Amino acid sequence: MKQIITFCLILVGISVAAQSDKNFNGLSVDLNNLFRLSTAKTRSISPENFTGEKGKGGMAKEGVASKNARDLGQGWKVNPYIIIEPGKTFTLAEINGSGAIQHIWLTPTGIWRFSILRMYWDDETTPSVEVPLGDFFGMGWQEYAQLSSLAVCVNPGSAFNSYWVMPFRKKAKITIENINTEPVRIFYQIDYTLTEVPDDAAYFHAQFRRTNPVKYKDVFTITEGIKGKGHYVGTYMAWGVHNNGWWGEGEIKFFMDGDTEFPTINGTGTEDYFCGSYDFDTKRKNEAGVEIVDYTTFNTPYAGLHQVIRGDGHYKVMQRFGMYRWHITDPIRFEKDLRITIQDLGWRHDGRYLPQQSDISSVAFWYQTEPHAPYPKLPSKDELEVN
Repeated sequence: MKQIITFCLILVGISVAAQSDKNFNGLSVDLNNLFRLSTAKTRSISPENFTGEKGKGGMAKEGVASKNARDLGQGWKVNPYIIIEPGKTFTLAEINGSGAIQHIWLTPTGIWRFSILRMYWDDETTPSVEVPLGDFFGMGWQEYAQLSSLAVCVNPGSAFNSYWVMPFRKKAKITIENINTEPVRIFYQIDYTLTEVPDDAAYFHAQFRRTNPVKYKDVFTITEGIKGKGHYVGTYMAWGVHNNGWWGEGEIKFFMDGDTEFPTINGTGTEDYFCGSYDFDTKRKNEAGVEIVDYTTFNTPYAGLHQVIRGDGHYKVMQRFGMYRWHITDPIRFEKDLRITIQDLGWRHDGRYLPQQSDISSVAFWYQTEPHAPYPKLPSKDELEVN
């Protein structure tokens, strides 16, 4: 009898596996399963197809480039970009149904901190993503730097790419608000899949913070007030230093699920968290054969110091840094709540730590169940400005 029951269970398992295999939803695609077919539908939204509908691309007869296409007409790059007027919000995409955004490409003009990116999932009225455009793509200092990672790529000269998977069950909406006094021109494309979304799929979130300067003997808060179940997947930081010497001794701390004074996860230094070591320094010899020590930028799939802006001894006086750390293979899971801080710490002349007063901005990336807790109000335009 036991053998019969065991045999039946095996048959059920094979049947379930076959059904699961048959119903592959087209998400979580990588080189190991790229050959698999699914019933998912690929769609894309751009200024040449605002709705992403099948067979509706390139139909514009009038658009921003009508004059350029006047000899060629419909189908010949008539409307390849948008213009967002000062004080206006433009809806880049509004998608109905279930699926996931899998890639976003765009290239903006203007001041990147003054274009505010927001994303809404399903029926929510407050955004799950609210971040200045440049910072979302690791470009908080209004200067291009090559960023080559799995989640975000920034390519010459201002080509912003996101590969974060962003699932939705009913609806997805993406907007950009221009808070500047000048129009913004944006070329963009949003690639998504219409398919079934697993029951255990959480929603993508991103939140911006800036403190300038950090108060003496205070810590910088990357995020706080996250409520619900989820996992933390990444940090971008734009760090401007106001003092001489090494600036990255501070420890990052993850307070989760009721932690109060002491965290569950405690780092050992800023460069350590961003997967570097010993001040991001390497030694080399200059043309005169003299050994010098200098910061070394690096890009890897999961972490990097992709940007070092050195003062020029004239009007550009600050050293500024851009760093990212993606927790793709090591997400930080939380059941109820999450708060993340990092110390702003350097050195005094006598070997004691120096509580610094740096200019620090960050973007926190995570997935969680909805609803999410309200975000703090974004800094004002003057407080956002990089100068």
